[in-house]
Amino acid sequence: MLHRQKRPSTSPQSLAGLMAALIVGGITAIIDTTIVAIGLHTLIVQLHASVSTIQWVSTGYLLALAIAIPFVSWAQEKFGGKRLWLFALGLFVLGSAACAGAWNVDALIVFRILQGLGAGIMMPLMQTLVVQNIDREHMTTAIANVSLPAALGPILGPVLGGVVLNWLSWHWLFLINVPIGVIGWILAFKFINDDHPSSHASREHLDVLGGLLLAPALAGLLYGLSNVYADGGFARADVLIPGVGGAVLLTCFTIWAIRRHDAALVDVRLLAVRSVRISSVALTFAGAALFAANFLLPLYFQSLRGYSVLDAAFLLIPQGIGAFLARFIVGRLVERFGSRFVTVVGSLVMAAATIPFAFADASSNLWILGVALFIRGVGQGIVLIPIMTVAYVDISRKQMAHASAITRIAQQVGGSFGTALVAVILTSQATQTHPATGFQAAFWGTIAMTAIIAIAGTLLPQRSKAATQSKVTQ
Repeated sequence: MLHRQKRPSTSPQSLAGLMAALIVGGITAIIDTTIVAIGLHTLIVQLHASVSTIQWVSTGYLLALAIAIPFVSWAQEKFGGKRLWLFALGLFVLGSAACAGAWNVDALIVFRILQGLGAGIMMPLMQTLVVQNIDREHMTTAIANVSLPAALGPILGPVLGGVVLNWLSWHWLFLINVPIGVIGWILAFKFINDDHPSSHASREHLDVLGGLLLAPALAGLLYGLSNVYADGGFARADVLIPGVGGAVLLTCFTIWAIRRHDAALVDVRLLAVRSVRISSVALTFAGAALFAANFLLPLYFQSLRGYSVLDAAFLLIPQGIGAFLARFIVGRLVERFGSRFVTVVGSLVMAAATIPFAFADASSNLWILGVALFIRGVGQGIVLIPIMTVAYVDISRKQMAHASAITRIAQQVGGSFGTALVAVILTSQATQTHPATGFQAAFWGTIAMTAIIAIAGTLLPQRSKAATQSKVTQ
């Protein structure tokens, strides 16, 4: 199934403004995830909360983020991309300010949910707004640019979190989002094209039943996976009940959505398009490998090596620099060698650069590990972009919002599964006398997930039909 539609004419200046608005606004949500994660211990002390309660500061945010994603395509069609982005970013900034003023842990959790809803709208929408305003032959470079927040977040988030916790109060973990978000909102108001649909345009009604099936399905799956780290692993009741329930609801939604055709909340029929299907599978394992490493690496430096939060953040900077620099070359690599080759090579580079950690212990050379992290970051930056681009190349402009929702859901579920899997491996293999054994086994699990990306990458189209057609007609 191949659709070719003419892109709206967008000048280089307008496109640059659009990219700047999305990057500045989007980086708030990316940084927030990493900066809050390292501040949980401080929040436990300052808010006099238990570990199980404070965990909902992260869990509530992630569940709200996942629940919001399926409604984005419908909301964009109804309200327009610009209005939806301004609403989402405004909600996130408002939630951030409210979090900073939270008077107890319960209020903080509620305000974190507001943040999560805003972030859940922003994540797929920023990709959709870019691919809907760019020619197909330039899509890889555009997605690489708009993905800069994902590369900068792991660099800036932990460092900013460490600085805040060393010299400022915990409130600044959230206040730091406000000025950046306000600047992003102003840029978005000025540079994002007003695409509000005409009042006479026909629009589908909200798929209420689809929402009632899909939202709790994702919440159940992600909540169940978030509990896997505790004793009992996947056999725990609070893992099995929500996990199985979520899987059943997801199956029911899929059946319902197929019957609803393009009126479904998320058009799952797009998975019949080979490029969308393979991209979604690859992104599931990419999310698993990336989230698993993001869970393990700080824990390795802090728990096994005994470094402080801030020192561990600095030690992880080489990976972020590698991912950041890769954004500037991945477009040319895909143009020259094709998506399939770049994805396979990038994932193999990631896997190879993770191997030193599979042999590392408490005394391993930091210079060697730092070089490995830089190379791993380069592979990470290379591998994600062509996979994400492939999802859009053979579908129409109208279908792109649904493709963004599908791929973002795949990444979120894959990320939660990857984190849960390595957490189980870590706790089951580590011993008091040999704690490094658990980390080594968990890193081998991450390597295995990365290898699966390479296998899925071999199934990607080398060059899309749309891109090939574009080259022929030029």
